[in-house]
Amino acid sequence: MTAIEIQGLTKRYGPDTVVDDLSFTVTPGRVTGFLGPNGAGKSTTMRMITGLAEPTRGSLTIGGRRYRDLPVPLTEVGALLDAGAVHGARTARDHLHALAASNALPRRRVDEVLERTGLTAVAGKRAGGFSLGMRQRLGIAAALLGDPSVLIFDEPVNGLDPEGIRWIRDLLRSLSREGRAVLVSSHLMSEMAQTADHLVVIGRGRLIADTGMNEFLDSSGEGTVLVRTPEHDTLARHLTAAGATVREAPQPGLLVTGLTSEEIGKLAAYHGVALSELTPQRASLEDAFMALTEDSVDYQGAPA
Repeated sequence: MTAIEIQGLTKRYGPDTVVDDLSFTVTPGRVTGFLGPNGAGKSTTMRMITGLAEPTRGSLTIGGRRYRDLPVPLTEVGALLDAGAVHGARTARDHLHALAASNALPRRRVDEVLERTGLTAVAGKRAGGFSLGMRQRLGIAAALLGDPSVLIFDEPVNGLDPEGIRWIRDLLRSLSREGRAVLVSSHLMSEMAQTADHLVVIGRGRLIADTGMNEFLDSSGEGTVLVRTPEHDTLARHLTAAGATVREAPQPGLLVTGLTSEEIGKLAAYHGVALSELTPQRASLEDAFMALTEDSVDYQGAPA
């Protein structure tokens, strides 16, 4: 089974270090989410994986070989890095036929990937007239053309409507279930939370986290407990006196940090306060990501 192995990867442009001693592995059979603030080095890393940029230092292999040493790269690595990288005067089918011919792939693969990406009905239309979402699908079709064991997608949900976003999510999951190694970057945290099994997080070119999705969320800081009670103000006073931090929930209720749900329950019982809900909350991927990368963001807007 084919994996992406990155060891000590560094990329400099003049005095600027864009990727800094980066090491991680993308293993088969799971979706690895590649996260980081703008300018963190994600796209540069993906370009180095696919041979579009040369590392300054470090090693990067796919199934134990450098990209440049793969006999027919499209049959081992499929990538969508730029949805606009298509000749606008060509039809979708002609674009894929040209790729198939240049990589000695059977013509039947063109119709297979057109069907899998939902483009069969527009296969005869020129790509220059496609919406961004349709160009994304065409780029994914090109990535799948060689039936590769490794797939790399940079912001694949850009321009897609809700149906298209759900389709991408299901596609990525199905590709990983087929035993492929899938690396995907996205700024859409809610979608990544539903798609990725594993996360690699970088900031300013350096590795910040390399962990499973559940472990990442579980380790994202102090737990929060949602509490609902008819005696809202009374319980809030008792919780604050006990050293907890209390804030209003979006819907009527309290969000409490600093005490466990068991401790809150005992405190409420001691003071005779009836509870209608006591639920430990898990941080969202967005909250966990923001907390982890707050020191790696170069440009921040003023608080709303």
